[in-house]
Amino acid sequence: MRRQAFALLSLLAPLAGVWAAPYVPRSDAQILADLPAGARHASVATRELTRTRLDIALPLAQFYIARARATGDLRFLGYAEAILTPWMNRPEVPTAVLVLHATVLQSRHLFDASLSELERALAQDPTDAQAWLTRATVLRVLGRYAEANAACGHLAATADPAITTLCVQGLHGLTGHLPGAYAAIMALPQQALPPEARAWRYSELGEMAERLGDDRAAEHWLREGLAVAPDDFYMRAACADVLLRQRRAPEALQLLAGYESMEPMLLRIAIAQRMLRDRGSARTNDLLSTAFSVEQQRGDAVHRREQARFLLDVSWQPAAALAAAQQNWQVQREPEDLLILLRAAQAAQAPAAAAPAREFLRRNQLQDARLASLGVSP
Repeated sequence: MRRQAFALLSLLAPLAGVWAAPYVPRSDAQILADLPAGARHASVATRELTRTRLDIALPLAQFYIARARATGDLRFLGYAEAILTPWMNRPEVPTAVLVLHATVLQSRHLFDASLSELERALAQDPTDAQAWLTRATVLRVLGRYAEANAACGHLAATADPAITTLCVQGLHGLTGHLPGAYAAIMALPQQALPPEARAWRYSELGEMAERLGDDRAAEHWLREGLAVAPDDFYMRAACADVLLRQRRAPEALQLLAGYESMEPMLLRIAIAQRMLRDRGSARTNDLLSTAFSVEQQRGDAVHRREQARFLLDVSWQPAAALAAAQQNWQVQREPEDLLILLRAAQAAQAPAAAAPAREFLRRNQLQDARLASLGVSP
């Protein structure tokens, strides 16, 4: 989601849940939870405690979700779900558990299921800012902008005004008000925001600058964001895209070094290697082909957008790329999803296949300078 494996997310997704006011201990000596001596996050003793101690279960599940996002290893989502399952099976499920489980479902691109969990959570607590932000995130990924905007509106009563601004203006930038939204987010006081919100601000600014056609500014904002949140692989992938568009393949490879285990990163490595006619491209392509095949066999759609782009930009299979892009469009509808569908339809000489994307573009008045190369305008 938002040009990333999950997410991201975008990347409003990784921020869902950070806006609730944190509990601050009265002193360093205060005990928050009793763990067995030598306990680690993966220990049996710790996992057993999560069945009865919500104050241990929630942070551990959040840790696993964070690891999934930082590493691209979806097994961590399974670990998080295993922690949450005993609580989900209770007659009365705590609101925080429902919201965190919705985040796991969102990360797996099970968006309808995620929205259902959020509806349950908000029925229990209509003031839960975390639930509203997560709902806005999911609806944005689905291209349901009016509903997402309504969810953002509910943040105003309980969240920091800057968070509401980020949520609302991020949507305005997708619905015909890009320059104004860009200016509004740029005007937010950076130092007044918590680190996670700073990363979100930089991510939005980088994406908006890209759609405005200002790659220099986009690179600036994304690199600033990575300085704050180096593990944000959405921004790393987005920055690599800016470099690749300028044919700065060596710099892209340097930026992506050490992230070869993540399909979105590996895709961009493959594109850079193709530009450079690198000898390692064959191995990279084999790794990606295998990963996409495995995902398709188990019915996983998390990386369908990356698969479409691989088929189009690396292995040059326009018809197969179009099929993958169409499947992806049924799951999520962000600007990158629209672009790959339009590009694949053009390459496959099947313009009618892009009709849903063109209608979406017309209806929402999405502004994106990258559309010019495809002969498309809002």
